[in-house]
Amino acid sequence: MTSQTIANTPTPDQIRRAPKVLLHDHLDGGLRPGTVVDLARETGYSQLPETDPDKLALWFREAADSGSLERYLETFSHTVGVMQTREALVRVAAECAEDLAEDGVVYAEVRYAPEQHLEGGLTLEEVVEAVNEGFRLGERRARENGHRIRIGALLTAMRHAARALEIAELANRYRDLGVVGFDIAGAEAGYPPTRHLDAFEYLKRENNHFTIHAGEAFGLPSIWQALQWCGADRLGHGVRIIDDITVRDDGTVQLGRLASYVRDKRIPLEMCPSSNLQTGAASSYAEHPIGLLRRLHFRTTVNTDNRLMSHTSMSREFEQLVEAFGYTLDDMQWFTVNAMKSAFIPFDERLAMINDVIKPGYAELKSEWLFRQTPSTSGFSAEKG
Repeated sequence: MTSQTIANTPTPDQIRRAPKVLLHDHLDGGLRPGTVVDLARETGYSQLPETDPDKLALWFREAADSGSLERYLETFSHTVGVMQTREALVRVAAECAEDLAEDGVVYAEVRYAPEQHLEGGLTLEEVVEAVNEGFRLGERRARENGHRIRIGALLTAMRHAARALEIAELANRYRDLGVVGFDIAGAEAGYPPTRHLDAFEYLKRENNHFTIHAGEAFGLPSIWQALQWCGADRLGHGVRIIDDITVRDDGTVQLGRLASYVRDKRIPLEMCPSSNLQTGAASSYAEHPIGLLRRLHFRTTVNTDNRLMSHTSMSREFEQLVEAFGYTLDDMQWFTVNAMKSAFIPFDERLAMINDVIKPGYAELKSEWLFRQTPSTSGFSAEKG
């Protein structure tokens, strides 16, 4: 093993310090367990299965480890249940920004469904403004702690409901005020993205950005509809694109028409390995399709999905992938640059993040081996000439 190989194999500390970009993270899936308990007490929410933060964290993780997307989604009734006031939304969004920044995330797009936070009397606009306020507060707090992060919001419509066009219009109104795009989420089976064509056609007319949850619990038809009918800029998960790729016994690979299209068009895949294991979309990290998709140079990105339910972070996702596939700092940089290229902020800002933040950050990490302390020479004596 060469010095360069050793230098490029990241330690857990280097993974944490590496600049990372996150495109697929749900606000209501990333609360601190202690915050859930606090907000339940403050808002009178009485449905929590546990009131001790540590026990509650364990409950969320075990409830999500079901292998079923539908069961996984049930856990959100509790987090959404305590996010029904302006104060709660501000706190949750601020803590989200702080937690991501502490983990080395420099840019994140965090999504949430405004329609799910109206039970306390808030309007859709008040929900968006509260979350935006929280993100800005969290960014400031992160800077005070020596971290830099920028967060853009994605407004999500629930695919089983009928408010997609309304939420798309909301995203468009706030597009210069912290909202960078639109998404649809929820159970895929029985709720194809084509049910919301009016929303996607509206966003395309407005030259706005959107991603679609597709190819997670449902297969290739979901991906095909999201791309060819709806015109998605990115695929949320997209893990089932592997069903259109054949690996022969001799190791050669054949791509089907849809997989070829996704790769040729450089359509970003928002991969969430830990979440995929929980919902049954993959059986292990080592067998997760991200390994093959990386080798085939699909536009793959690494994401957290729901940090609370999956007991994860961006650092933990990369630690698992480093262990499973032997990824190096170069691989981490490749995934991170992919994500930044695929973000929904303007091109010049993406380019500046890549050239001025991400690449210098990885260059510094990759050079650290040159400055490791050499073995002590105490006790060694050389004969003087």
